Amino acid sequence: MRRQAVAAGVSALAILTAAPAIAEIRIGASLAITGPAAFLGDPEAKTLEMLVEELNANGGINGEEVELIVYDDGADPNKARTFATRLIEEDEVVAVIGGSSTGATMAMAPLFADYEIPFISLAGAVVIVDPVQEFVFKTPHTDRMACEKIFADITARGLSKVGLISGTDGFGASMREQCLDVAEASGVEIVADESYGATDSDMTPQLTNIAATDGIEAIVNPGFGQGPAVVTRNYAQLGLELPFYQSHGVASDAFLDLAGEAAEGLRLPATPLLIPDQLAEDDPQRQPVQDYIAAYEEKYGEKPSTFGGYAYDAFHLLVDAIERAGSTDPVEIRDALEATEGHAGVTGVYSFTPEDHMGLDLSAFRILKVADGGWKPVEE
Repeated sequence: MRRQAVAAGVSALAILTAAPAIAEIRIGASLAITGPAAFLGDPEAKTLEMLVEELNANGGINGEEVELIVYDDGADPNKARTFATRLIEEDEVVAVIGGSSTGATMAMAPLFADYEIPFISLAGAVVIVDPVQEFVFKTPHTDRMACEKIFADITARGLSKVGLISGTDGFGASMREQCLDVAEASGVEIVADESYGATDSDMTPQLTNIAATDGIEAIVNPGFGQGPAVVTRNYAQLGLELPFYQSHGVASDAFLDLAGEAAEGLRLPATPLLIPDQLAEDDPQRQPVQDYIAAYEEKYGEKPSTFGGYAYDAFHLLVDAIERAGSTDPVEIRDALEATEGHAGVTGVYSFTPEDHMGLDLSAFRILKVADGGWKPVEE
């Protein structure tokens, strides 16, 4: 059974199964299902809906049925905070998954500390978990890790002089800061530093400035949304031949659709979800990756995205924590989450500690390149 309500022009979705429940565990989510960040929130919402239906069909959590309550914040921080408050105060959820974007996540995060409700963010910025917030966790790699992985690949190619062209959105601005911070330790020199706004439709001037920089050897584009696709097309239009890197913020087939042939040859750090058939038999992520893809394709008739994978991992981490806690008390769930060790997901293998609420290391990132219109792993 699906129950849908509309409030203030934004939809709220609650998902249940038809079978009678012995009890009910309410899990909340605030996601960017519509708007410019819908490419993040839509697959996240679909993934959560699918997983709740599967879980309830198999007896729920410790015999209790799960209700998922989802609000569409459109990546608007103010709406996200409003919906987080509603989920806590009115819907009485035991945990929240969401924050498709960094801005929405950071707007909600203080509430979870105030109300002592565990929250698993689906956004990428390092500021979400550094410094650690007691009730806040996240499933994507951080932007800092993305910078380190990209720079390691650049230096492995014998290059060191890099130009940045960054989005001014929350994710782009944060990743830019992290790349600047880790550059020297990574053996990289940032010799150009350009930016663009979320609504800009032509980044040719910024790319021209970077290309004209003395000694420039590679270009890195921290950002997400449609901006990086525009940058990629402009890069090709200018006929640039410098090594070109995008971020994990656009690691999806949808990005390839937006960028088209202009994406050929670029590299980025990503999860193995994009290369399921190219994973080794003994890779711990092979099974969860293939399970997720099979279930998603069966239900929706399309491939899942990296961003849906963040929700897949968040939900499984949360269910595992509730089962191990043997309780629906939010504080006990939080404690169990923090004790997670060796949990293989589609994004990576998670091991949380009191000092680490992301639980991933650089090995979870794979450097991929676009070849013949598809994703291929770069030999490391």
